[in-house]
Amino acid sequence: MLTLGPLAFANPWMLAGLAALPAIWWLLRISPPMPKRVRFPAIRLLVGLVREEETPAHTPFWLLMLRLAIAALAVFALAEPVWNPAPRVTGSGPLLIVTDNGWASASHWNERRAAMDGLIAEAGRADRPVLVVGTAPGANAPELNFETADDANARARALEPQPIEPDRTALAEKLEGAETLARGNVQTVWIGDGLDYGAAAQFANRLSALAGSAGLTLIEPAPGSRALALLPPEQGNPEQGSNEFAATVIRAQADAQYAGSVRATEADGAVLSETPFNFEDGAKSAKAVFELPLELRNKVARLEITGEQSAGAVVLADERWRRRSVGIVSGASAEEAQPLLSDAYYLRRAIGPYAELRDTPASRDAQEEIRSLLSSPLSVLVLSDIGNLPDAEHDLLDQWVRQGGLLVRFAGPRLAEKSDGLVPVPLRSGGRALGGSLSWSTPQQLAPFEEGSPFFGLAVPGDVTVSRQVLAEPAPDLSNRTWARLSDGTPLVTAGKRGDGLVVLFHVPANRDWSNLPISGLFVEMLRRTIELSQAVAAQDGEDGNAPLRKSDLLSPLSTLDGFGRLGTPPATATAISVEQFESAERSPRHPPGLYGTAGNPRALNLATPELELTPAGALSGLAERRTFEGRAEERLAAPAFLLALILLVLDTVAALWVTGLFETERIKRVRFASRFTPVLIAALIALPAPDAQAQDASGDSFALEASLDTRLAYVLTGNAEIDTTSEAGLSSLSRILAARTAFEPAEPMGVNLATDELAFFPVLYWPMAAGQEDLAPETLGKLNTYMKNGGTIFFDTRDQDQAVGGMVTPGTATLRRLLGRLDLPPLAPVPAGHVLTKSFYLLRDFPGRWNGGELWVEAPSSDGENLSNDGVSTIIVGSNDYAAAWARDAQGRALYAVSPGGERQREMAERFGVNLVMYALTGNYKADQVHVPALLERLGQ
Repeated sequence: MLTLGPLAFANPWMLAGLAALPAIWWLLRISPPMPKRVRFPAIRLLVGLVREEETPAHTPFWLLMLRLAIAALAVFALAEPVWNPAPRVTGSGPLLIVTDNGWASASHWNERRAAMDGLIAEAGRADRPVLVVGTAPGANAPELNFETADDANARARALEPQPIEPDRTALAEKLEGAETLARGNVQTVWIGDGLDYGAAAQFANRLSALAGSAGLTLIEPAPGSRALALLPPEQGNPEQGSNEFAATVIRAQADAQYAGSVRATEADGAVLSETPFNFEDGAKSAKAVFELPLELRNKVARLEITGEQSAGAVVLADERWRRRSVGIVSGASAEEAQPLLSDAYYLRRAIGPYAELRDTPASRDAQEEIRSLLSSPLSVLVLSDIGNLPDAEHDLLDQWVRQGGLLVRFAGPRLAEKSDGLVPVPLRSGGRALGGSLSWSTPQQLAPFEEGSPFFGLAVPGDVTVSRQVLAEPAPDLSNRTWARLSDGTPLVTAGKRGDGLVVLFHVPANRDWSNLPISGLFVEMLRRTIELSQAVAAQDGEDGNAPLRKSDLLSPLSTLDGFGRLGTPPATATAISVEQFESAERSPRHPPGLYGTAGNPRALNLATPELELTPAGALSGLAERRTFEGRAEERLAAPAFLLALILLVLDTVAALWVTGLFETERIKRVRFASRFTPVLIAALIALPAPDAQAQDASGDSFALEASLDTRLAYVLTGNAEIDTTSEAGLSSLSRILAARTAFEPAEPMGVNLATDELAFFPVLYWPMAAGQEDLAPETLGKLNTYMKNGGTIFFDTRDQDQAVGGMVTPGTATLRRLLGRLDLPPLAPVPAGHVLTKSFYLLRDFPGRWNGGELWVEAPSSDGENLSNDGVSTIIVGSNDYAAAWARDAQGRALYAVSPGGERQREMAERFGVNLVMYALTGNYKADQVHVPALLERLGQ
């Protein structure tokens, strides 16, 4: 390879072709171009012409230089020029490339890949076998066989940074045991990440022994550009007014000052905050302090160092790191007079360090404080010695708990006297005294916490005793609801699930009156573990919801980080981790960093732990060469040079044709005009709206205007011409009857297409059933649901009462069931006596049409007999008497269809029903008001 500053040539011998440029110059110079062809004009036009220019004897100079440039570019490209070439490793024989592909390698992965590409390309030109291996442990043992350069390049491309630390010791053992490396003297290049991991020196010595006389070369990042890591955040101290948390950034070497930022994002990637950090000169750690409101802080799902793409630069947050908002309400009367003795004082001191305490305006009304606290988002509500809540507050609290809230209650004299239903277990009234002058018992100590309790694992101090407690009524499930017991087995803390929430009861007060538990460190830990359940109760399994995760429970991987810190699908090698081993689990291919557990309550396993320290790889022995990554990756210029030569060759062809006159000016102009006009014409054609679309829009606008300017009745177009004509004639006649007998003067009815027309313009929609109607599309079903929910009434007419035989399903009924099987319909019932439909205008007892005897169905009333939705109007009415045929008349008023069996009297009653139907849809339950009862009774003759 020939190197000329930042430019190098992989095939420098090809540059000898530049020596041919003078010969090319000479040949082009002495070779005249093709004579220019000029069309011979008429003889008369040649009179007086003077020859202005002779045919040139040589190629024009500018064309000559263009062709020389093409030849020079071709020679330049064949020499394989490389800009900013990477340092080469010279040698012969097999080449071993060992690359660190742990989490720290991700931040310089492009430089690492460029270094591997350069080494493999150089080995390929020398026909050297290559072996590429990574130091991060994988699911399968690597194949330690030398390959051709092409196969090695494919293997290198398949390598990716892993979200774990490299295991150099394990790799060294495998390399030493490989048969292909047994002879030694294998030139070795180690592409490291600059970190020690406690075994860099030993690894270098073992690689050096394998390399032997061939030498070991180390390529690594510059000291100031090694990977950074982010440690889990630290919570501020709420008692000092701090509403912040700090993320710690660490580096391997205490270099000069360095500044950056840490970003906090939500689960969907939205940025909540970005805070700067600054490494002081000589410091290895820096803090990025976030100060966010509680609502935003609890949305933080991820912290990451901006611009640092690695799993070590990411911290995933879960419920354990989110601060809960806690409200405290006390029923004690002496709270303000003696704050150091009040239960609220002990609760604030115990909860304050790890939760956000919500303050309420000073008030002696506990009910008012409860309403004030629940008016904004709240994680936990603590009630101390509040026995019986009023109905309003009880219902409000019950609804809040069922929606996922955590209610923690403490016993006291009031609760011992009388309790409401917001307790996990039934309670005995009066309480139980231990160790008094009239008692045979002595104060009881706490029993060890059982494995199913969230307090399991906490040490029970021997000096914590209880002198009085509220007893629980014996019940079969009392043991399952008990979190803590006294030494005699009686419950001290019970809990029970209520909806998606949880109710926890401490059977002692939160002060020293009945026990010294509130002044112990155990009390703080018990409250902390209880409040930690506040955001996770909805995801707990079990009927009672009081069984937290056991140590033996397994947390399955939900999503894991890759080497670049991206959260994605867990690999096939990832396995579950037990709760007991979760925090101490070794990050490995079986347990990569990520989220484990359930989707509702995931646990975060981060790569970085608070104990993590980054140590740079120091002085290493056995190295033949040690250098850093180059600032920029090398760029190969052969392809751009060939492309430029090709472009110049096309220009040369055009120039040669121009010089020889083979381009006809007029033809070129025509082609140029066509090439410019054609795209404009095509664009204009595309921009023109389609005639069908215009017609459809115009049709839609005219339909909307016609339907909205006047109130009209409407019928559904079934596709059956006879049925549609009958529907139009029937509703037209009914409209004339309405105009003649009532104050309502509707315009002519309109037919509607359910799939394309808007239904909101019509108060009543008449829909006759036809056997050939097609099934409704989901969009049409949604349109019908919306129409009915917004106040519209649909009158379904199966038209098949004359075909009703016994209990058989008639054709119209079958069609109705087929069309509306997926429609969201309310329950139906026959029209009851006294229904508004029987008296909205006329007093009716039955509802005949062309046929008589069919049942009329309306929306069933609620259990209390009322139907308050849609102003009491049924959104759906179903009949079978073919009503449109009974209403239908021609322009002269003659009936189109005979009615049976009642004749014209039946037709009159059918028309009266039509009037009642429209008045019912327009006026609602107006005639159901009691003010109309005297007039109705008078008309009935009662």
